[in-house]
Amino acid sequence: MLLKDLPYDKASPVEIEEYAKKLIGKTFREILPDEYKNYKGKGRLGQITEKYHFKYEPNSDNEPDFNAAGVELKVTPFKENKRGKKYSAKERLVLNIINYMDIVNENFASSTFWRKNKLLLLIFYLYKKELNRLDYTVEYAQLFEYPEEDLKIIKDDWEKIVNKIREGKAHELSEGDTFYLGACTKGANKRSLRKQPFSDKLAKQRALSLKNKYMTHVLNDYMIKGKKTYEPIIKNVNDLEDKTFEQYVLDIINSNHGKSVEELAEEYSVKNTGLKNFASKVALRMLGVNTKNASEFAKANIKVKAIRIERNGKIKEHMSFPTFKFKEIVQEKWTSSKLREMFIETKFFFVIFKFDEDNVLRLHKGMFWNMPLKNLDNEVKKVWRRAVEVINEGIEIRRVGKRKFNNFPSPSENRVAHVRPHARNRNDTYPLPNGEEFTKQCFWLNNSYVLDEINKEGV
Repeated sequence: MLLKDLPYDKASPVEIEEYAKKLIGKTFREILPDEYKNYKGKGRLGQITEKYHFKYEPNSDNEPDFNAAGVELKVTPFKENKRGKKYSAKERLVLNIINYMDIVNENFASSTFWRKNKLLLLIFYLYKKELNRLDYTVEYAQLFEYPEEDLKIIKDDWEKIVNKIREGKAHELSEGDTFYLGACTKGANKRSLRKQPFSDKLAKQRALSLKNKYMTHVLNDYMIKGKKTYEPIIKNVNDLEDKTFEQYVLDIINSNHGKSVEELAEEYSVKNTGLKNFASKVALRMLGVNTKNASEFAKANIKVKAIRIERNGKIKEHMSFPTFKFKEIVQEKWTSSKLREMFIETKFFFVIFKFDEDNVLRLHKGMFWNMPLKNLDNEVKKVWRRAVEVINEGIEIRRVGKRKFNNFPSPSENRVAHVRPHARNRNDTYPLPNGEEFTKQCFWLNNSYVLDEINKEGV
């Protein structure tokens, strides 16, 4: 509820934005009245901003915070990265809780999500680990409307989430299902489980949210001016009039089906320096992008992975991911671990090549993929837990002939993933909790599992 005698016109987005800009350079402690300067409550910073700056009584209804102006207020953190003056959003931007029972009867144009979040007033503050949160400083305050090309993808994301609920699969929702708009979990215990309309299975409570990488894009492209951006795939939003972004990309990539690596290199002027690097470059060139990434891929945190299927129908190599630090991973919990967060927040674009009967490597197809939640929270979780146990209990080394093996989980122990070295040489190490050094390790997806996932889509 807005209080009387406001210092701005509650029906004017422009005046609300102008009043918001008065926060720039202030800490949240400075926003509080004198009697609350040592405020120790739960104190969500957004609630402090609403109540003590905008004179607005916080609520959790389905209407925009400034209903007369159609403006929703969001207060969100960003951080300065270690290398240089680069900034990134600290977290996803949670918008509103999904009501599984109601959302299946909505359409996007009249949905609760769109009615509440069509026009956002974004207030970014700089997060610094060493500070009390009341001493964080507001750096940016601005109205934000979704660009037309982003809105089409967000609408398609909303439809994908809702269609999954209509299929009775709310319990299988994952942020990796979509591009910009995700369905993130809200609450991690049994009390947060909810009924869904077309299945007897309880589903985790989830909220619609703008993903971390998308918020980083908003921060750098709309709040911080003059930053260079990647080239877009979609040059004209009308290209998506009768198809999704996913379909658009796949149509272009798959139109090159059957072309050899040499033909692709010549046609798209890409030097063949090795399949992994080549696959990413040639995929972007096919999509009309000459920068090192596409803006849509960057905003959606899409990672391009090259896959080569041998003449015998198998994949020779396992799929690697970044190394983990031994001293850090043992301090994590699975639900908030870096590995789980990476798979939850990342969508992969597989560029799949196959050797033909004459041993010529040819483009087979493109494929978007994200880790199914049931695989992540079962098989991958077991590998992660076992890795933590090995580090805590002590890494054992055994010799078989001239080869050395450790007791981290191997490909034969788990259908989905395993742990193995990922280092330049034996001197490329990380410290263990006991102070000793050990060769860097990382999680790998088993080549057989990756092939199974590809085969689900039809090879």
